[in-house]
Amino acid sequence: MTFTDPATTGTFADSYRAARIPASGPIDTRPISMTPADRAMFDPIWRAVLPETRARSNDIHLPISLAYAERLCVAHPEADAEVVLVATLLHDTGWGRVDESRIISEGFAGDWRKARIRYEHEHQGCEIAREVLPPLGYSNDFIERVTAIIDGHDTRPTAYSLEDALMRDADRLWRFDQVGIALASSWFGTDPTSYVDRLRSEIVPELISQAGYEMAIADLERSAELLRTEVLRPEPIREDAQ
Repeated sequence: MTFTDPATTGTFADSYRAARIPASGPIDTRPISMTPADRAMFDPIWRAVLPETRARSNDIHLPISLAYAERLCVAHPEADAEVVLVATLLHDTGWGRVDESRIISEGFAGDWRKARIRYEHEHQGCEIAREVLPPLGYSNDFIERVTAIIDGHDTRPTAYSLEDALMRDADRLWRFDQVGIALASSWFGTDPTSYVDRLRSEIVPELISQAGYEMAIADLERSAELLRTEVLRPEPIREDAQ
């Protein structure tokens, strides 16, 4: 499936509302560290966005997400892999051009998906894509397909296309790895066990592809065991005896 016009997003979203998108290729559920992203063809893009990778631990989040995106593209050879991978690489670069003091206080608190700074970072990410991709030889059509995915990847409730869906899953999957749990639990001001619980209850249901779901469950089981989450579960808060 190729790019879908935003006006028809409901048609695509309806196709996965009842069940996750089935994989047409192999699903790799091994630890992500075993298959780091290996496409040197994207090194020029990495170099072009180096300053933006230093914000909000993007230099950890983006490479890991890209590795998951590669696996998802193997599971879905019908997708336009280059669109998926470039969108994944660039999707959060916009954090590098917003007020860093607001990233944690606004972007990870309360109804964080609707925080103004979330919209700002999506907009800035699109601007960065339009700046760095033309000099590297990417066509206007390709860039518009990439920016259509970046725009709303956090704040838009549904995916436009298979490529959009795979990028969204890659953006979520990194959280299930131990590195993602460590970083994200600190961003959300919680402990690893509580964050693992949050992954199970909130993020697993958001995964769109069956491949993404199977990768997430495998990672979650490994991470929970490694981090001893059942033993290190916080004590419930008790009311003072009256």
